[in-house]
Amino acid sequence: MQNSMYSALFGALSNEHRMNSIANNLANVNTTGYKRDMLSFKDTFAMYAHDQIMEPMVNLRSKKLFPEPQHLSRTRIAQAQVDFEQGSLKVTGSSLDVAISGNGFFKVRTPQGDFYTRNGHFRLTGEGMLITEQGYPVLGNGGEITLPAGVDNFTIAENGDIYGDGAGMGSIDLVEVNNPLALEKLGSNLYRPRNGVDFEEMEGSSYMVQGFLEVSNVNPVYEMVNMIETQRQFEAYAKVMQTTEALDKETISKVGRAR
Repeated sequence: MQNSMYSALFGALSNEHRMNSIANNLANVNTTGYKRDMLSFKDTFAMYAHDQIMEPMVNLRSKKLFPEPQHLSRTRIAQAQVDFEQGSLKVTGSSLDVAISGNGFFKVRTPQGDFYTRNGHFRLTGEGMLITEQGYPVLGNGGEITLPAGVDNFTIAENGDIYGDGAGMGSIDLVEVNNPLALEKLGSNLYRPRNGVDFEEMEGSSYMVQGFLEVSNVNPVYEMVNMIETQRQFEAYAKVMQTTEALDKETISKVGRAR
């Protein structure tokens, strides 16, 4: 099989992964607090032993003993990370909607542990517990938040303190992390630290805004342009593989022909 087949195959597979990432971004364009995925690529090169010998050996005829260097491209995905750029804030007017301005996160408790989210579309259970859309308790001061019964009008301060009827009723945790790129997506708009990376919580300059929600930071026009580009690249790689296959068949046919 020719080297062009391998190079085109690696390129097509890389663009398939890129298309999946773009499609996921577009599917979450209306998801509250969603952060887009980004992929970066690099070329890896297969080198031969004679590629290391760049100069001819000096002899009477000064003739090169080896062919010219050949570097074969093997395109790979170099890195996948989350773009934590701030999304715009949308007015909802609901006292249970809270947006974060800055790099902070809410903390929620799930059966698998405590995780982070930017989605501040909260609601109350019948017992007054503050929970997310998925039903996970929102954490405040390290524990779950339960508001007293009968309190309908309450305010949430920029630091997360909850007040109702002139009295404090709890506080929503707002944390920042020293390395946001150390977070990985868990699903349901949740994040958790990657294993084996430098990660710790810290205080920052983020603050909460009641009555607002953060919209997704996905730009649909930008993603559509990337989708068209990715589709065309995939088609080009597929054409290279088809051409290579046709040349291989023709070569086998001619070499194996009886004379």
